[in-house]
Amino acid sequence: MTKSPKAGETASRRDFLKLASTSVPAAAAAVAIAPDAAEADTATASGEGLRDTAHTRAYFDSARF
Repeated sequence: MTKSPKAGETASRRDFLKLASTSVPAAAAAVAIAPDAAEADTATASGEGLRDTAHTRAYFDSARF
């Protein structure tokens, strides 16, 4: 009969590997069952890209080399 760890005892490496080997297929099944993610809206209200503001100009000026 195997010995199970009691409260306060640490689990062995073998116990960790048993848990890891059973949790990977369960996680893969959960991902396969999950609904598709929604696509992000990439267009802004006034059109494509970033709005031309003082903040964006300051960022672009600081990002130049």
